[in-house]
Amino acid sequence: MAIEKLLIANRGEIALRIHRACHEMGIKTVAVHSTADADAMHVRLADEAICIGPPAAKDSYLNIAAIISAAEISGADAIHPGYGFLSENAKFAEIVEAHGLAFVGPKPEHIRTMGDKIEAKRTAGALGLPLVPGSDGAVSDVEEAKIIAEAAGYPVIIKAASGGGGRGMKVCTSPDDLETLMQQAGSEAKAAFGDATVYIEKYLGNPRHIEIQVFGDGNGNAIHLGERDCSLQRRHQKVLEEAPSPVLSQAERERIGGVCAKAMADMGYRGAGTIEFLWENGEFYFIEMNTRLQVEHPVTEMITGLDLVREQIRVAEGKPLSVTQDEIRFTGHAIECRINAEDPRTFAPSPGTVTSYHVPGGMHVRVDSGLYQGYKVPPYYDSMIGKLIVYGRTREGAIMRLRRALEEYVIEGMKTTIPLHQALLNDPDFLDGNYTIKWLEEWLARQDG
Repeated sequence: MAIEKLLIANRGEIALRIHRACHEMGIKTVAVHSTADADAMHVRLADEAICIGPPAAKDSYLNIAAIISAAEISGADAIHPGYGFLSENAKFAEIVEAHGLAFVGPKPEHIRTMGDKIEAKRTAGALGLPLVPGSDGAVSDVEEAKIIAEAAGYPVIIKAASGGGGRGMKVCTSPDDLETLMQQAGSEAKAAFGDATVYIEKYLGNPRHIEIQVFGDGNGNAIHLGERDCSLQRRHQKVLEEAPSPVLSQAERERIGGVCAKAMADMGYRGAGTIEFLWENGEFYFIEMNTRLQVEHPVTEMITGLDLVREQIRVAEGKPLSVTQDEIRFTGHAIECRINAEDPRTFAPSPGTVTSYHVPGGMHVRVDSGLYQGYKVPPYYDSMIGKLIVYGRTREGAIMRLRRALEEYVIEGMKTTIPLHQALLNDPDFLDGNYTIKWLEEWLARQDG
């Protein structure tokens, strides 16, 4: 089926990103928005806009009935969920398809499988992806847990089967503490996600976070688009991403990429997906799969020249992938800075009105943002207000261009994390590519000290 009108079930920069791809494809767009987002840029630019509720996400962007109603009222024939909100909600995908609409995303059963961390790990193992040593599934018996932990080797980490963001996670260094920490992790998981189920994995001391971008057509064909290094994190939230990773060799890239592409082909996966790994001492360990577009997808677009949203829409229309693995060329280096409306030292949210705004430009500089002068950043949602992405022929060239672009970037009326990124770009460890998932928090602690 050819998509003629697409409803964007999201907000902010990703809604604008989807709108732009649609218009370049000749597809009309329908923006849905809360009352807090009535003046958002994607709402202004879309062909149609429908208010779906008050500011609280549960009453608007998570309101499935309101979104489906908006699609029916507007005559949309497809829905793109973006990232966050309902993007990895299998029930939503099922409801969209039950109403005769194309869901621009994976098959509901794959969203459900990969959304359950225990089932995801089991499936990944069956598909040949390298796993972190640990339990095959949920663990509730302490004696069984001790046997698993002993086999994996201490320290181990106890994780919630549902959810993420660091909640329901406890590191255990000794069998004496295992029972207490399992109870604490289960209680946290129950409170945060309504599910006390936990599992156990070997705790990797100082790994990097490396993810592989995959794409499938739903008919047994799949490709990989290389890796992104997302190791610069604070409280499990990514701050800066780059592609390719400074630490992988071409042989490692081809090996893990090939394994991931084959796994997605065997699975019959449809659309965009990201397989996330911890990497330590040359070894990859599967941690989870995100069955959606990632915030950091632009760095992959920069080094491959492929429009990932356009590709998502093509696959949702039932078309084959527009490129084969042999046709993909990885060239140069790209880096993305997430710009948040936050105090760059305390990270306290800083919503407000944009009093002055100027985006950087020039060759190979991209800004994905819905900001404009006079726009009021609402306090109800995630604090990310933009992404600055640059490309260079080399990593060093990309860093120089990023420094220059950050100097040009003006956002006044609120505090932003631009100064944080400027400081990071002057650190010798970052310049050498010598960082892990623990590096940024240790770096921040040194700044405060």
